[in-house]
Amino acid sequence: MSGELLTKMFFGGFVRLHILYHAVKEPIFGVEMMEELARHGYDVGPGTLYPILHQLEEAGYLTVHTEVVGGKQRKYYRATAEGAQALEEAKAKLRELVKEVVHDDTPTPSIRSKGRKPGREGR
Repeated sequence: MSGELLTKMFFGGFVRLHILYHAVKEPIFGVEMMEELARHGYDVGPGTLYPILHQLEEAGYLTVHTEVVGGKQRKYYRATAEGAQALEEAKAKLRELVKEVVHDDTPTPSIRSKGRKPGREGR
């Protein structure tokens, strides 16, 4: 699987969660967030990041305010109460996913415990 396809299929959600996580902690701005994401191995440029920030804002998860810094306008994004709640819900799902996928700890009941017999799928 190519890196670009992998990013589109899986990492886009991780990036959104990462942004929301930091926006809950403190106000964030674009360049700072690109640097933070790069620190974790995500190559996210402005053409990807700013649309994500705008999507999160339109969804009601972020608010934005503008400040002048060094003579230039800078937009700061902060999580709303709805954004913080969405993050908490996502964290619960993420914990469950990590438990199963990373730690190979299959939940009970699992998809195999519903009375199916191995080798009989699709019959």
